[in-house]
Amino acid sequence: MAVSLLLAALAALALVGINEAGYRQSSRALADIDAALKVRGTLNQILQNMLDAETGQRGYLLTGEASYRQPYDTAVKQVDGHLAALRQLYAERPAERTRLAELSKHVLRKIAEMDMSVRLRQDGKDEAWKFVITTDVGREEMDSIRKAAGELAEISNQTLHQSQIQVMKSLRLARIGTAIVALAAFLAFFLYLRQAHALRSIGERQQETLQRERNALEDEVRERTASLAELATHLQDVRETERGYLARELHDELGSLLTAAKLDVARLKSRLLEAPDATQRLQHLTELLNSGIALKRRIIEDLRPSSLSNLGLVASLEILGREFAERSGIQVQMVLEPVAMDESRQLTIYRMVQESLTNIGKYAEASEATIVLKNYENHAVVEVADNGKGFDPQRIRPSTHGLAGMRHRVEAARGRLTISSTPGRGTRVSAMLPIAKTL
Repeated sequence: MAVSLLLAALAALALVGINEAGYRQSSRALADIDAALKVRGTLNQILQNMLDAETGQRGYLLTGEASYRQPYDTAVKQVDGHLAALRQLYAERPAERTRLAELSKHVLRKIAEMDMSVRLRQDGKDEAWKFVITTDVGREEMDSIRKAAGELAEISNQTLHQSQIQVMKSLRLARIGTAIVALAAFLAFFLYLRQAHALRSIGERQQETLQRERNALEDEVRERTASLAELATHLQDVRETERGYLARELHDELGSLLTAAKLDVARLKSRLLEAPDATQRLQHLTELLNSGIALKRRIIEDLRPSSLSNLGLVASLEILGREFAERSGIQVQMVLEPVAMDESRQLTIYRMVQESLTNIGKYAEASEATIVLKNYENHAVVEVADNGKGFDPQRIRPSTHGLAGMRHRVEAARGRLTISSTPGRGTRVSAMLPIAKTL
């Protein structure tokens, strides 16, 4: 790329230099041509003036009428101006100035000879002016004028010819320079195209390499995401299984122990009616056992809601909402439609509603909450909304595992979770799950 740019810059500089040199040479040559043409024109005018003066002189001498003298007078007046113009044109040419001085001398002598004959004719001295006419002085001066003018004209012709040659050389140089610069520009353009093609090829190869690496990374990310999703689903299933196992153990073992203890306390109480202090202690122990049994039931329901398998999804959600309202003091409105779904998706909906109510109780500062379950034949929609303080969904912290776990649980069931919230205007958590009807 740098080589082509350098070559193009050198070609441009060379073209500018050639054009500048040709312009200066052509300008000088054109100036010389213009001066030579002016010299030739002025010399021709001088010769024409001398011929006009000689014609007017002879006409006046022959007729004696003043009208014939007018061309003579006009020509004599113009000659001085033409000689002055030639002096100006030859101001910087010493050799031509010498020849111009010779021409001026003969012109003045010829004018003096003609002026003498005219004055003699005007004074009526016919013999004198006729004598002057018969001499060869005038003819010799005229020949000398023609000769000097011819020499100057020849010099002008040579200058004109040399200037024309110079112009042709300048044009030829410009053509050669243009051709060279065009070749250099073509070479630079060729080098540029080749380098551009090479850079484009390198860029394409880099893009292909980056694309392959990107595809490989995306494949690896997809594989790891799928593995993590499978692992999370497996851990979730294991968690639910462990919860179910723990709930059964608590129900079977701890429940039977607490029930047996309560029965034993009841027997002791019936036999110790006459001991008030012992009866009071047994009553307190009975209350503690009742609290333990209630706690056991609540823990079991949290671990694995028995109402879900015994009473169904709608009843389980009603119980969940009613108990939440009693504990939190938040008014809960429920609109629940029966939905025929497999146990896994029912548990997903239950856990989503449970997690949403937990978040409302902890963070929302709400006074009302709504639970809605709608059946749309091929899918079900469940919504949990509140009128609390809300939040900005775009600024959810990564540490909010509850929402992340809720989303994963819904997506693992092939559903879609939507969280809509505005600060000061409450929150709405909505999930849509496909219905897999139980057989």
